[in-house]
Amino acid sequence: MAITGTTTAGLASPASSSTSLEASVYRKVTWRIVPFLMLCYVVAYLDRVNVGFAKLQMLNDLKFSETVYGLGAGVFFFGYFLFEVPSNVILHRVGARRWIARIMITWALISGAFMFVNSPTTFYVLRFLLGIAEAGFFPGIILYLTYWYPAERRARIVCTFMTAIPIAGLIGGPLSGWIMEAFAGVQGMAGWQWMFVLEAVPAVVMGVAVLLYLDDGIRAAKWLNEGEKRILEERIAQDAHGKTAHPSLRAVFSDGRVWLMALIYFCCVMGQYGLTFWMPTLIKTAGITGVLNIGMFTAIPYAAAVAAMLLLGRSSDQRRERRWHLATPMLLGAVGLVGSALAGTTNTGVAIVFLAIAAAGVLSSAPLFWSLPTAFLNGVAAAAGIAAINSVGNLAGFASPFLIGAIKDMTQSTNVGLYVLAGVLVAGAVIVLRVPARLVNR
Repeated sequence: MAITGTTTAGLASPASSSTSLEASVYRKVTWRIVPFLMLCYVVAYLDRVNVGFAKLQMLNDLKFSETVYGLGAGVFFFGYFLFEVPSNVILHRVGARRWIARIMITWALISGAFMFVNSPTTFYVLRFLLGIAEAGFFPGIILYLTYWYPAERRARIVCTFMTAIPIAGLIGGPLSGWIMEAFAGVQGMAGWQWMFVLEAVPAVVMGVAVLLYLDDGIRAAKWLNEGEKRILEERIAQDAHGKTAHPSLRAVFSDGRVWLMALIYFCCVMGQYGLTFWMPTLIKTAGITGVLNIGMFTAIPYAAAVAAMLLLGRSSDQRRERRWHLATPMLLGAVGLVGSALAGTTNTGVAIVFLAIAAAGVLSSAPLFWSLPTAFLNGVAAAAGIAAINSVGNLAGFASPFLIGAIKDMTQSTNVGLYVLAGVLVAGAVIVLRVPARLVNR
């Protein structure tokens, strides 16, 4: 009996071996695709929001008002809204590799063309075209991740992927500030013009890299053996049970749950873009001067956001709890926005701390949100539903910067705008907690 007991203790159970093998396969998948997708998103987000740094010089050079800037920053999302659902449906049909590469190369060319902005009209037109070009990139990546990861693994993966947003701030802030300062006047061009040109180059490079590196799905991955593919495909098939697979796009848009998700995401995005488009201005308002110094200080809130996103994503998956893991950072973001407004220019250190709290909360809420709709959407419903939620929610990307710009022109302060954003985040958190737990806790 003793010998038998010893032998049994030394052997792993079949269930344990299976779990260990599955974990090993997912580690392999994660290291293969997630860092690459993060790099793509860093490049995407930098080209989307570097207009916030250009503002520090461009408004004075071109005599733009704060309202003109806010409208131009936000009009991006009209093009984004109009073309996002068609883009995601096309991606689902033709494959991620070719479509994501097309998106990246197109937006790079348009982003570089911002060097030619010389009037509000050209600014608006290029921002609108940039939105059209980039439409489908983010929801396409979210959809692509559902091809590889079941629901219980997805919050952590999406949070890891979306740390690209604060990483773009960590890198882009100092980089943009340095380019604008170091290249000002070179070849007769302003620093902000050089910033648009130089920061567009990585998107072209990454667009080509997508064609060479990315696989459309599990079956196309030559770096997986047949056994590994089978494990992944079985987990995705199991995850699909109980999810909504609408027979038509019309059915997707008539699903009330999709519109509830869009409303929640609208609240998240109001905070996200209110913060990211105006972060350089808020840092300047806190008492920091010089574009390079402003760029360096923006790294502090974004660093806090990276840590918060990773911790909350891991916690949400471990506990299989989604609602409180989303509502809590939304409320934290509201506190940070109000605190930074109250600190103002009277206490630079306190203002930066509250901006770090705001960034940690606001930027964590968006990736945590995506564990909700992907818990019940599947197949074409996921392609169209994710795109619809993202496109409607991202209309807040128009409302948020325009609202703050208009309020700043009227009051010469961003404080009222920050209070409004905080109120929207609180309302969104309340709506999240009204979502049935059984719908999303997977």
